[in-house]
Amino acid sequence: MSLHLIQQAICYMEEHLFEDIGYAEVAKSVHMSCYNFHRTFSFVTGMTANEYIRKRRLTLAAQELQSTDISVIDAACKYGYESPESFSKAFSRFHGSTPRQARQKGARLHLFNPLVIKIIMEGGSIMDYRMEHQKSQQFLTLTKSFPIEIINDDNDHSIPDFWDECWKKNLIDPMKQLRKEGKRDLYGLCSPTKDGETRFDYGIGILLDENTDISKLEQFTDNGYSLWKTNAADYAVFQCFGPDGDCLGETWSRFFKEFSPQTGYVQTDDSDYEIYFEKGAPGLFCELWVPVEKKGS
Repeated sequence: MSLHLIQQAICYMEEHLFEDIGYAEVAKSVHMSCYNFHRTFSFVTGMTANEYIRKRRLTLAAQELQSTDISVIDAACKYGYESPESFSKAFSRFHGSTPRQARQKGARLHLFNPLVIKIIMEGGSIMDYRMEHQKSQQFLTLTKSFPIEIINDDNDHSIPDFWDECWKKNLIDPMKQLRKEGKRDLYGLCSPTKDGETRFDYGIGILLDENTDISKLEQFTDNGYSLWKTNAADYAVFQCFGPDGDCLGETWSRFFKEFSPQTGYVQTDDSDYEIYFEKGAPGLFCELWVPVEKKGS
């Protein structure tokens, strides 16, 4: 997704602020899957599309309450809230004052202006990557569905909690034992999504290849494990160094803000994944594989 498309999405939101829209409708307007749009927009802007819509509506609501005699009930309805109570609660959280207090002179209110995407030249920094073509692969995975809204939410720990749960239930190690020693890398896979879908699958798994004992595969699939197949694709590969998953989020952010605009490569709707190596380089948290294609190709 190019920066031009992000600006196009922002313009769409501004033009439809008083309609019943969310990130799914915005994604459709720029011909993106919900998953890829949500991830791209949130990493580039630091907020979700739904959060942007909410902040803009509350900003405009405050201005209208101050400058007109609109009632709180009518304002709640106009700005997309089901009741005056839910509107007042959201208004107070954002502005630090109630809608009634906002009418008073001297009321302190927050202003959230429309976003404008600009390319700013900053100090050069190195971003190491390599391009790989990967054939179709198959994995054995522990898979769970998650709402798209959790992507880039610093307060959400659903996926790390899923890893912890699988480790505590001793579901990962038996799967690893199907692999030859020294080849017991783990994968974290994110599924592609179709237009309009509001959830994505995340899988913790191992690669099924010549280094895997597949004689026991049926036992695993009978006990809730899944088979996950990826399509042949071109990948941009990045090494994420750091003590925890923060380095992974930083790499995704740089992918959208630096790598994609500068190289012309955009993410495709194929599975992306992380590789957690059994024997990785010192300080390497994981390797991130992002399916890409050259824009316009």
